[in-house]
Amino acid sequence: MFLKIAVCDDNETELSDTRNKLEAAYKSLDLVIFTFDSGKKLIKSMKDTSYDLIILDIEMPETDGMTVAAEIRKSGLDTPVVFLTSHLEYALKGYEVNALRYLTKPVREEQLSEIINHLIARSSDTKKIILKNDYETLFVSVSDIIYMEAQNQDIRIVTQNGEYLQRYNIKDFENELKNYCFVRCHRSYIINISHAAGISRREVRMDNGHTVPLSRTREKSVKDALVSWNLRSAI
Repeated sequence: MFLKIAVCDDNETELSDTRNKLEAAYKSLDLVIFTFDSGKKLIKSMKDTSYDLIILDIEMPETDGMTVAAEIRKSGLDTPVVFLTSHLEYALKGYEVNALRYLTKPVREEQLSEIINHLIARSSDTKKIILKNDYETLFVSVSDIIYMEAQNQDIRIVTQNGEYLQRYNIKDFENELKNYCFVRCHRSYIINISHAAGISRREVRMDNGHTVPLSRTREKSVKDALVSWNLRSAI
């Protein structure tokens, strides 16, 4: 998944620190991070560049973060904005411009990771995969997929609206969907963590009532994915 993130902070040390923590927070993503030391420079850049996330220091000279966010909203853009500040009294004002989050300095890496996870989860609502058969081409929303099962040369795709059989390689699906709440729980199964209803030592129960096997070697990665999903949902 490819994300463009703008970070704006007049303090060079804190600007560099936020950038480094962003890069460390989600190494599996293609992050392109643009840094700005003034609100005016950020606003000017938005004439030519769109961002998936804007991280703004509130307390900046000339044009403060609140003013920058207000200008962004006036232009009609709903780009997610996260505020950084050392003063809690700004928190309520942040939500007047529909801020996604409000973080106190120094920002922690896990906080940035939660925000990126939230963007991934939100993008999965619109992400679609293309399925073809002899009669038609289908566009299936990733968020509707519950799990996938490898059956010889085919993949059985179980969704909220029915099942599909597709000639495909499960490894290719795993690579395509790894940043959209999906995890390999068994050599023959990929599950959508957002549809997991329960987990035991050797199986995962999905919210449609089906159970899928959980291999011993993949147990930790599945549990880690569940924890990550819970963090996303809490935002």
